[in-house]
Amino acid sequence: MKPTRMGYAETLVKLGRINKNVVVLDADLSKSTLTYMFAAEFPDRFFDMGIAEQNMLGVAGGLSLTGKIPFVTTYGTFVAGRAWDQIRTTVCYSNLNVKIGGAHGGVSVGPDGATHQALEEITTMRVLPGMTVIAPADYIETAKATEAAANYFGPVYLRFGREAVPIITVEEDPFIIGKANQYRDGNDVTIIACGVMLAHSLWAAEELAKEGIEARVINMHTIKPIDVEAIVKAAEETGAIVTAEEHQVIGGLGGAVAEVVVKTAPVPMEIVGILDRFGESGQPEELYKEFNVTPEDVAEAVRRVMARKRGRRL
Repeated sequence: MKPTRMGYAETLVKLGRINKNVVVLDADLSKSTLTYMFAAEFPDRFFDMGIAEQNMLGVAGGLSLTGKIPFVTTYGTFVAGRAWDQIRTTVCYSNLNVKIGGAHGGVSVGPDGATHQALEEITTMRVLPGMTVIAPADYIETAKATEAAANYFGPVYLRFGREAVPIITVEEDPFIIGKANQYRDGNDVTIIACGVMLAHSLWAAEELAKEGIEARVINMHTIKPIDVEAIVKAAEETGAIVTAEEHQVIGGLGGAVAEVVVKTAPVPMEIVGILDRFGESGQPEELYKEFNVTPEDVAEAVRRVMARKRGRRL
């Protein structure tokens, strides 16, 4: 168990040592986002912009035009909400090389409550032309995603959480932007997950195997550009898909997968995620249950989609 924000912050320090053009901007939350680690080693390349997200994006855009690689970091709900116009018009419209680190994604943030829980930002970032959207599954993958973002030219949104989550991936796993990784084989149904829901989906798959249902599990760490080839292959080979995300079902991972499925290989689908609600305060495990994003919820969605695949309704 380890927080994904740690993978992000430690990698920024590593990048700072090998590339003097890497700079970090934060909105007075460096103790929470952990960018204080970068500030301690590179004080001349760290900028605390205060609680002024719109201005922070404008400054980041300017820095990128001088050859810098700015990593803008704050809570996802603040940066993707308050600064959406600056991200759209300043960063994306001009295809500037700005990286956006969105912390505290999902309800697993816990006691911080609705105002600090980013549940809509995958949607608002995914809709922007030219934006790459990544939601890594664990500490190791967040580190790889941060490094990949630094080496990729163009705007990137990186989503990570606060609490420690299970480590599922290993150092040897490849990480290619836009290329999904398969973590379990199966021919009855495919579960496509991102973020902490990968761990929940793997647990669900093991439980379903006891019922004779073999579920393929795919880690869709990059939500945009999405891996069309992996989705089509899954639909054609398993005939049913369940998506799982710690985010609103409207416009998130499930929507992105559905856009591919309906055009290429229509099969029954179920989407596990937040159902058009704001978050609440509570402990992460309590909130997983309250918002129906537990491993048991993923398993139940698989049973529903399997019934539809077989021609029955539950």
